[in-house]
Amino acid sequence: MTTAEGWTAAVRDRLSPGRLLPLGTTAEGAWITERAVREVLGRTASAVRGVVPGKLRIGPAEAPEDRESGALLVTAAFGAIAGRPLPELVEELRAALLGAAEGGLGLVVDAVDLRVTELLDTAPAEPDAGAAPPPGPTSPATDDPVALAALGVAGVAAVTDTLGPPVRRGPDGVRVELAVTAGVRPLDVTRAVRTAVTAVAPKG
Repeated sequence: MTTAEGWTAAVRDRLSPGRLLPLGTTAEGAWITERAVREVLGRTASAVRGVVPGKLRIGPAEAPEDRESGALLVTAAFGAIAGRPLPELVEELRAALLGAAEGGLGLVVDAVDLRVTELLDTAPAEPDAGAAPPPGPTSPATDDPVALAALGVAGVAAVTDTLGPPVRRGPDGVRVELAVTAGVRPLDVTRAVRTAVTAVAPKG
């Protein structure tokens, strides 16, 4: 792979939302992008002393009954910095990821699979912290009453159009795409949005 191809692949991975993962059970009808989950879990792993996060994946658990319930498997590779017993480090990281996924986001997690990829004497150099953070999401211009109802819910940062129009109506109901404010639990926000949207969406 050339340098240009490497940059292209990195940008594509950063911009791609990845698969959609269920918030709560699949019956809830609420979904979150894998990219959003990776960002949260990546920050969680970075906060564990002695951990250098690597590749992280979140997908459906293998058993059919787990797929029906929306249960997920978190797979995380990481480097371990010398200075802490490895079993202790692994258990702390597993507990942190599980807490962030279930308590912080609202995912149903069947298991957290951890893989130590390297043992390090010291932590790698930190990336430049002077870069400006990316701008927050902004809502496309809309006067759709469903979008406006969603925007009025506490914890909704914006309605978005990453996967299509912010509001899509179909025979099975209304789909609303949105971004949530950092620090709130997405599952709780989506439940509140469903209540608000149901109040303004046409019946029948």
